[in-house]
Amino acid sequence: MAMQGGLPGDAELIGFDIDEEPKWITVRLQDGSVIQIKMEIVSIARSGNDPNSGLPIYMVQATNIIRLQKVPKELISKRKASSDDQGKSLYR
Repeated sequence: MAMQGGLPGDAELIGFDIDEEPKWITVRLQDGSVIQIKMEIVSIARSGNDPNSGLPIYMVQATNIIRLQKVPKELISKRKASSDDQGKSLYR
């Protein structure tokens, strides 16, 4: 059973519609930060049936999206620029 993209080789990708937009969950951390998290479904696949119940077996691939809402100033550490960083972006 070969795995491709995290799914068994015999799995059948199933199309899907989302009934409602996923909700953001707000989490207040003990350090004073506030983050929000939501799950986004990437794909759904059916991989046969359960031998005991006969029900289909579904596998869901999902990813979590995390965004900072609030960060206390004392937790922010500014990067010190070196001479090698002149004119370079922080992003790739």
